Amino acid sequence: METSTSPQVVLVTGGNRGIGFAIASEFIERGFKVAVTARSGEGPKGSLTVKADVTDAESIDKAFETIEAELGPVEILVANAGVTKDTLLLRMTEEDFTSVIDTNLSGAFRVVKRASKNMLKAKFGRIILISSVVGLLGSAGQVNYAASKSGLVGLARSLTRELGSRNITANVVAPGFVETEMTAVLPEEQQAEYLKSIPANRFCSPEEIAKVVVWLSGPEASYISGAVIPVDGGLGMGH
Repeated sequence: METSTSPQVVLVTGGNRGIGFAIASEFIERGFKVAVTARSGEGPKGSLTVKADVTDAESIDKAFETIEAELGPVEILVANAGVTKDTLLLRMTEEDFTSVIDTNLSGAFRVVKRASKNMLKAKFGRIILISSVVGLLGSAGQVNYAASKSGLVGLARSLTRELGSRNITANVVAPGFVETEMTAVLPEEQQAEYLKSIPANRFCSPEEIAKVVVWLSGPEASYISGAVIPVDGGLGMGH
């Protein structure tokens, strides 16, 4: 059940590069009104880029005010902004751990809380949290990142129980290894090693993630909530 026939307003956090940029681009191509938050850089052509930091609730509030004034209330939220600070547990500092949690998990909480106000009023909302196969599979050297990404599952499922009766869904997309700037810098031997563990025998394209996100936000997926949708070529099967 859509709120109206006019294009829906989408916000993608961290939409200036990689997966976020691809998601924003896909929504634009499908005719949505798209805003992205970024700490630096710009979103794709046709999007409204708003400077914001998901670790700062005040900057998020200002970003939403700008988006609401220029495009209207956010109806579809894609919480994508994320960071990594990989290192083995015994070398990981308190700051390495808490800063990753604050961006990846607490950051998602902040944007969801702000977006939910208008979603509850409108009795319509689509919340999509971008997690990772690592959140459920685990990864040596990524205790902080894996904890933050698995936390998004509990967040989405609790949101579903709390907001589900208001026609608001909350789902998690869990990408595997994706062809982005982050994987491009890995040595060839390491890339080959990763490929061995992926049944599809290839990395995922950011566009493949984007298409799943757009589908989850549409009417075909209106009865799906609290789900974890893997887009990982079979890497995380059974998790």
